[in-house]
Amino acid sequence: MSWTSRTAGMLGLLTLCGCASSGETGASPLVHTVKDIDNQEVSLSKYLGKVVLIVNVASKCGFTPQYAALESIYEKYKDRGFAVLGFPSNDFLRQEPGTNAEIKSFCSLKYNVTFDMFSKISVRGKAISPLYKDLTSKEKNGPYGGAIKWNFTKFLVGRDGKVIARFAPTTKPDAPEVLRAIERELEKTQ
Repeated sequence: MSWTSRTAGMLGLLTLCGCASSGETGASPLVHTVKDIDNQEVSLSKYLGKVVLIVNVASKCGFTPQYAALESIYEKYKDRGFAVLGFPSNDFLRQEPGTNAEIKSFCSLKYNVTFDMFSKISVRGKAISPLYKDLTSKEKNGPYGGAIKWNFTKFLVGRDGKVIARFAPTTKPDAPEVLRAIERELEKTQ
């Protein structure tokens, strides 16, 4: 079965079981359509079947050097079905003031980022994006829900499209507990 068929099948199952739109714990954040860093619409359903790390990022934060570790783990695991999704946000002390083009240039030149980057969004407050509204919902994400407190909060999404772990901004992307969680999920069959 091809990736496309498998992904379409998995998305169909999520929709049929109500996981995509119900308020039940474990709903998939991969049902959303977002804009990439070049302002093109992207359906996150294309990541179903992969292990995904979703991170709210910023260019002028004390945690900004985590871009290097994010790129490193992406390079290490991408051939095994792992993806990193970076969502720039200016919600914390205006630490991401740039335009999408400026953010893309910064990430490329300073950290050689090759993982997928998306348009700047809000991860909290009245303007919160639908993706982050779901990620932070206690009803949809149980123990992984809750407000984003700072840049570089990390959500790990399993192959089934459900959030399986959340890591604080202070936890580096290449910390042993993060790598163990990624590897454990990568070992699961598709």
